[in-house]
Amino acid sequence: MVIWIHRRRGAQHIARADQSTTRLSQIQRLVLLLVVLLRCSTANVFAGANLEPARVKEIAAWLPAQPAGVGRPITDRAAWEKLAAQKSFAPVVPAAERLAKSETPPLPDDLFLDYSRTGNRDRGQKVLSQRGERLETFTLAECLENRGRFLPPLTNVIAVLCAERTWVYPAHDGKLDSFYGRTTNVDLRATAVAWELATADYLLGDKLPAETRRLIRANVNRRVLEPLHDMIVGRREELGWLRATHNWNAVCLAGVTGAALALEESPETRAIFVAAAEYYVRNFLKGFTPDGYCSEGLSYWNYGFGRFVMMAETMREATGGHLDLLAVPAALPAALFASRAEILNGSYPTIADCSPGTHPDTKIMRYLDERLALSGSGNRDDLFLQPAGALAITALFSFLPAQLPLAQSADRAGDSPLRTWFKDGGVLICRPAPGTKPPFAAVLKGGHNAEHHNHNDVGSFSVVLDKAMVLCDAGAEVYTARTFSAKRYDSKVLNSFGHAVPVIAGELQRTGGEARAVVLRAEFRDDTDTLALDIRSAYAVPELKKLERTFTFRRAAAASLTVRDEVVFSKPQAFETALITWGKWEKISDREILVREGASGVRVKIETGGLPFELRSETLEENVRTKVKPERLGIALKSPVESATVTLTISPEPPTDASSR
Repeated sequence: MVIWIHRRRGAQHIARADQSTTRLSQIQRLVLLLVVLLRCSTANVFAGANLEPARVKEIAAWLPAQPAGVGRPITDRAAWEKLAAQKSFAPVVPAAERLAKSETPPLPDDLFLDYSRTGNRDRGQKVLSQRGERLETFTLAECLENRGRFLPPLTNVIAVLCAERTWVYPAHDGKLDSFYGRTTNVDLRATAVAWELATADYLLGDKLPAETRRLIRANVNRRVLEPLHDMIVGRREELGWLRATHNWNAVCLAGVTGAALALEESPETRAIFVAAAEYYVRNFLKGFTPDGYCSEGLSYWNYGFGRFVMMAETMREATGGHLDLLAVPAALPAALFASRAEILNGSYPTIADCSPGTHPDTKIMRYLDERLALSGSGNRDDLFLQPAGALAITALFSFLPAQLPLAQSADRAGDSPLRTWFKDGGVLICRPAPGTKPPFAAVLKGGHNAEHHNHNDVGSFSVVLDKAMVLCDAGAEVYTARTFSAKRYDSKVLNSFGHAVPVIAGELQRTGGEARAVVLRAEFRDDTDTLALDIRSAYAVPELKKLERTFTFRRAAAASLTVRDEVVFSKPQAFETALITWGKWEKISDREILVREGASGVRVKIETGGLPFELRSETLEENVRTKVKPERLGIALKSPVESATVTLTISPEPPTDASSR
């Protein structure tokens, strides 16, 4: 007997080519067929992801017979009329009216190729963002109003999106293989567009012209779902993000899964995508240290873990609560990162490629509050019922169940208001005792130089006074082609020159996992925290025999942070340390400087054991994400040394009358 099995998008066609099987008994035929099917399933169908056929079957049984996206379809008028009554949605229809009077922004080839020619990401991505804004606004406006007048501009923008050469960001198409059609790549934008179009199709249903719905399906399948299905079943080599441990993994999987659940007719095929997401997203969670530290920084926690949360809720709803990614044990420490990372009064670390001023996403935080039995602060409707800048996100949060089930309980008993110690991540956040005036805090970083969105910053620190980060980590630069190239560390805000760390024998820190801080001592008391690090491995200087940096944070009445560097060379070499600030500084004595950021200031006392030193001030002339460019204040010994101890004592300075006004 010859059995031909064809699996494509869940369809199974079995043809008997040898009619001699009629001579077999019915039981024999069924047994033989089952054996062949199982062999095919385990050996070929899921060769890429190593999925268990039994798990796929189990998930398929949980899924509804018909595909369903996030939110409620336009036919549920009660749900949409309730949303239309919300003040936060009042601007949507007027915005759609304004947009309808203009053409969809064009994306000529020259604009897509701008990045490959100049390295500029912003000009092309601005147009892509504007197209996405139109899709969300027209769809929401039509659902809110239900009069049909926004369907023509919506179908136009859908047609324009489907006519793009590729859905991949220009910055992710370095060799222009997607642009010229040599391959169908799948990236952050492609998966996002797929989910957006699938959501529009689900929400509007037959209100959309049949031709538009066919166009959506054809393009989402060709550009996203079919390539991913081929990877899952082993017919195509996996893209790197499937096994990556950074934000790409969760973001792309969320888009693929959301699109598949909304468009794929077969529950079995939808189950394959869900099972694959469940399988591959484990890699994303591995990117967090066991204590939940996110080396990508808070901006990418919002983006990456935020999409993980959205995918988790989408899958939970689709499976009737049977599959809950947020109940996975590894998800809990990652979920708590943002709440544990607050420094003081709404200030957060700007480590790695984090945009200064970033705060945790309020939607994500409230969702986690409810799912993990945390505080649940803020008005639920105010946080969830509002446009979110993407159609799928808006639909998901605007129609969340009134009662979200508990995923797992977060035990916060071990957390202290005085500090957060990410032991595995090597980051210590020191806070003042409650009620201390003025409130004074610090962020101390060990870690290594091969982290996600890495900066060469082993041993760096930031100081916060009240609401101002007076001594800072400058955070991310504006992305260009250089940022993610071999020239990344030419940037003075990404290499160690732009961080509060030493320069050794004229050398900056090296990149890589071997450049890491070794914790020598971590002692925490109510009045004092001490963290001692061996950071010698961060410097490729053969003469360097010892480099230990000891942080001592005192939260008593006379609060201070002491940074002591002990260095030993085999022969005399140059030594320099540094402070980074967005503020202004002035010299107030031979060994003291004052650094102010607005009304907040710190006094820095410099002790070198009598060795002469000089101050070297330099503005970091890089394209940064803050209005003011950071300034580096170098503190350099004037002569080479065989050994030295350099101590900086940083203490809060009371505001002057002038700075208080």
